[in-house]
Amino acid sequence: MRVTELAIQDYDEVRDLWSRTEGIGLSSADTKEGFGMFLERNPGLSLALRHRGRVVGTVMVGHDGRRGYLYHLVVEPEHRGNGWAKKMVARGLAGLRALNIRKCHVFIFRSNLSGKGFWKSIDWIEREDIRVFSREITAGSKPPA
Repeated sequence: MRVTELAIQDYDEVRDLWSRTEGIGLSSADTKEGFGMFLERNPGLSLALRHRGRVVGTVMVGHDGRRGYLYHLVVEPEHRGNGWAKKMVARGLAGLRALNIRKCHVFIFRSNLSGKGFWKSIDWIEREDIRVFSREITAGSKPPA
């Protein structure tokens, strides 16, 4: 098992992994184009866990210049419990720290109890004071008046 940088060439394999992982939500942002744009904007930060050349885990790591964000932390069930998710998170945070990013957020679905348990187990704090609002921005969508 080894951790490597995610690359655009990994997209099909990664998308398949995400689509079969409980608790991972996919959206219109998870196209190959969106994946590539994210990797380009955040070079060297997103990671793949590989076993015998196959992607068995991922974490997308990025930032907005002030805060870091982790998305799609996944390890296939048969490879869980060996600390690989923790190692990928630690490496992603080290990459953010090297860019002087000092705070990071992760978004998980309320129904993702295993995800919630994982983040709490590595000392992340669940925020109760904020809510997330989202909106698709599509061609023809009208801006607020």
